[in-house]
Amino acid sequence: MQVVKEYVRRWYESELDPDEYLCHQRQGNMVEIEEAETGKRRTVLTFCTNDVLGLTQNEAVKQAAIDSIFQYGTSNSSTSVLSGRIDLHRQLEDEVSKFKHLPHTQLFLNAWMGMQALMDAFCHLAIPVPGFEHTRETLIMTDVLNHGCIVSALAHAGTRSGKLFGYSPRVRVKAFRHCDMEDLARKLKRYAQPGDRIMVVSDAVFSMDGDIAPLPEMIEILSNYPDSTLLMDEAHATGALGKTGRGIYEHFGLKPQDAIDRGINPLILSTFAKFGASVGAAISTHVAELKPLMNCSPTSIGTCSLAPPLTAAALQSFREVQKEPELVSRLQESTRYLRSRLAAQGFEAIGETNVVPVLLPPEMNPKMYARELLDLGIWVSPIWFIAKPRIRITVNALHTREEMDQLVAGMVKVREMMYKQEAATISA
Repeated sequence: MQVVKEYVRRWYESELDPDEYLCHQRQGNMVEIEEAETGKRRTVLTFCTNDVLGLTQNEAVKQAAIDSIFQYGTSNSSTSVLSGRIDLHRQLEDEVSKFKHLPHTQLFLNAWMGMQALMDAFCHLAIPVPGFEHTRETLIMTDVLNHGCIVSALAHAGTRSGKLFGYSPRVRVKAFRHCDMEDLARKLKRYAQPGDRIMVVSDAVFSMDGDIAPLPEMIEILSNYPDSTLLMDEAHATGALGKTGRGIYEHFGLKPQDAIDRGINPLILSTFAKFGASVGAAISTHVAELKPLMNCSPTSIGTCSLAPPLTAAALQSFREVQKEPELVSRLQESTRYLRSRLAAQGFEAIGETNVVPVLLPPEMNPKMYARELLDLGIWVSPIWFIAKPRIRITVNALHTREEMDQLVAGMVKVREMMYKQEAATISA
């Protein structure tokens, strides 16, 4: 442990560790937080929650979670495969399938587990079956900026979970440049071999850049590879993209059936931690045979199933957004407004979604910038240890124009103050 102790000491000395805050209560976008190091409490306006439609505070969603506890208890205390499956799981899977226009859905505790289960199911199938020999290699192409859950699963894709050594055919993973379809097409031609099972994996909305994957071009490229598979991670797309929040396919005026008609197998990973007022994930497909393989993967067999209140909250969230699609249009309108206000003040906000990363000049420390904003009563996420330095702002459907104006005014004030401090340091 000596190495760990020395590393963390240097880490703290270099001020690379993130500031820690504890939330005590929330009303709308006003939250009472406690600074973990000092115990200081304050009420601030938050722009760092992924509750994109504000459904964590929706009365129907909260009541559904409460009711489920009285019916099922707080936990299922078993895996789905054994005795932990409840009717709420079936209802949620059916609701996700209807929302995503893909008939078969499998639930998971989180996206990391869902991605690993998919790799096990797709690349390695399940268990040896008499008379069946798995001989075809798998080629997986991944966007270089994909989320960590994808990267982690692909790093372990060569061996089925629970095994130190793999006995399945080889899995080859190659990266293509971010949203660069010429590079994807070029690398598919370079690396694809006869008999390969091909999968392309991409975030729909990239969580640190706020941009959108070019889905139509991806479908066009993969149409040249019959029976190829296209997995879209819609963690930040569900509830945020498309007229009714159904995600990237709706955003581009498409449905998964359009990919199927081109000979492509569409897969959609949905998560409930952003749009769904809960936690958990789901993978949807039109291939019925894939679902039992994911359900029998080590990540599913070895883990307790999604708890009743989490399942109920996610289920009610899907129902609420279908009853109130104006939540989605409100979110999209607020996103456009905030981005226009930031641009008018000379801030470089990249991307195009409600995830609004603002790049700061190199001389401005994002951590210090966020601390100064917090002193003005505004809470944003400084990013410096998992991506290029930036301030990450997330807009949600509850934000008012007055609140967004307050954010921009605060950012301008902090920028001016930090420039003055920099000038004073240089002159000294």
